[in-house]
Amino acid sequence: MNPLDQQEAKAKRGRGRPARRPEESEARNRLVRVGLAYLTEKGYSPTGLNAVLREAGVPKGAFYHYFRDKEDFGLQLIEAYSGYFCRKLDRCFQDESRSAPQRLRAFVDEAASGMSKYGFRRGCLVGNLGQEMNALPEPFRAKLVATIADWERRTAKCLSEGQSEGSVSGSVDTERMARFFWIGWEGAVLRAKLERCAQPLEAFAQSFFDLINPKRG
Repeated sequence: MNPLDQQEAKAKRGRGRPARRPEESEARNRLVRVGLAYLTEKGYSPTGLNAVLREAGVPKGAFYHYFRDKEDFGLQLIEAYSGYFCRKLDRCFQDESRSAPQRLRAFVDEAASGMSKYGFRRGCLVGNLGQEMNALPEPFRAKLVATIADWERRTAKCLSEGQSEGSVSGSVDTERMARFFWIGWEGAVLRAKLERCAQPLEAFAQSFFDLINPKRG
């Protein structure tokens, strides 16, 4: 490599942050995985950093390499959960081999299976944080509201597609019904955790399907 090429390559390497080593990325991933497990089960306030670090097997000094503090950690966990959840919604809602109600049913069944897997101890991270919002840093509010709004948008789109195919009543206000779905769903998840069973999820889902297409069956 001639000197000019070497200088150019050095300049490119110097731009932005240096690439993380694989072991560094894995350590951060472990922190996120453990953090998500704690927040979906216990919530933000009861979760101590020392417990997360111990379970993730990451020293405290390394934690501050990835996150400024617990608040920054919490905000990034909301981002990670939002990404994970949107991928789940897209997998269900964009399945064109199924009708819109069947896509919603696939989501309900997958969510119920996920809660059952962990003995109904874990719920929705967004719902958990929403319940303790008065004790949380204020920046969390905008993140949580934006996350739910995105879920509602995806749900409204699915319902609109159902109207086009005739599986959802044409009289349904899709945006309002999508908002209703998530308000009711979060309550059903809370009740499922309380009762340690999927029946509240099923009860809400059946009522919702009756609302979007009273003539179904």
